[in-house]
Amino acid sequence: MNNLIPQEVIHQRIFFIRGEKVMIDKHLAELYGEDTRFLNQAVRRNRERFSESFMFQLTAAERDEVVTICDNLATLRFARTVPFAFTEHGVAMLSGVLRNERAIQVNIQIIQTFVRLRKMLLDHRELARRLNELEKKYDAQFKLVFDALIQLFAPPEKPKREIGFRVKERLVRYKAGREPSPCGMFYP
Repeated sequence: MNNLIPQEVIHQRIFFIRGEKVMIDKHLAELYGEDTRFLNQAVRRNRERFSESFMFQLTAAERDEVVTICDNLATLRFARTVPFAFTEHGVAMLSGVLRNERAIQVNIQIIQTFVRLRKMLLDHRELARRLNELEKKYDAQFKLVFDALIQLFAPPEKPKREIGFRVKERLVRYKAGREPSPCGMFYP
């Protein structure tokens, strides 16, 4: 029961809202194999476990933005209630609220995905910082190289089209001793 859900599926259901990586209650309920109503009811019964840093309710504008990003949330567009968003800590707290075996296993996978995302972000920040340092250090020496790379990656210029039109006439050659008819044809 180690990999119930592929990591890519979990990764696609993590959104960045209000400066936090969060998961929507509908997605969490699907992953846990529960009804969204049941999940939210369990959270309401244990409200003291979920502070605002663990869970918050989306605004209508945030809901609309999430619905446009994720096709499988289209049913939320006209829902009477606005969904809840759970941070990494809120997802961890859900394991104490939902006590079935599948919820615990899925919860472990979700937390591992959050940890991998955090590690990837830190790695990318470090890489970007190093590239900026190298660019500053070798800017003068490699300016020519950077300019050449920019030119290589620039899209080719499209040839300019001429304005107007050209008339292509049939070329008539005149031979000595013959006169053309009024329509331009020669008769023997």
